[in-house]
Amino acid sequence: MEMNDLNASFWEDKYLNNATGWDIGHISTPIKAYFEQVENKNLSILIPGCGNGYEAEFLHKAGFNNVHILDIAERPLTNFNNRVSDFPKDQLIHGNFFDHKGTYDLIIEQTFFCALNPLLRGDYIKKVNQLLSKKGKLVGLLFDFSLTDQGPPFGGSLEEYIRSFSYLFDIKILEKSYNSIDSRKDRELFIIFEKKNT
Repeated sequence: MEMNDLNASFWEDKYLNNATGWDIGHISTPIKAYFEQVENKNLSILIPGCGNGYEAEFLHKAGFNNVHILDIAERPLTNFNNRVSDFPKDQLIHGNFFDHKGTYDLIIEQTFFCALNPLLRGDYIKKVNQLLSKKGKLVGLLFDFSLTDQGPPFGGSLEEYIRSFSYLFDIKILEKSYNSIDSRKDRELFIIFEKKNT
């Protein structure tokens, strides 16, 4: 298995060749439903591996003013900027998630974890924990199908996620998503993991 998941040119080529099967063209239903009940529009939010940034577009239009999006490929950030031209430019971050510095109340997980080489999952969990403020949360979706070395996307299971995340996070919600889009029905778990007080 190659470590191509953090190779900028690998992902850049995916966007340039429209080989973006994960891109559904809009915010995913479960994440939209979650944000529709969040009242604090000042939360500091990071969306790593943001792709074309539909979650950020929804949040921006809904009045959330402290949303940051990050991708290792430049093309999706350009696509987003062309589509949402009034989004603050200093909140568009072209870089490697594992090198990123900052503090956030929420980190949104939407097809980023599953795109990483599974060997990096422990590093991802530590980095998310590091970037979250006290009581900060990781919220979003994780795929629920057999882990494979054929990817991305790589799979995973509820049992694996409990085992991997629980030493740094309190698992508030980890359940089959009831409102996934049809193509992902019964293949997604909705998560809310809260950073443990240490």
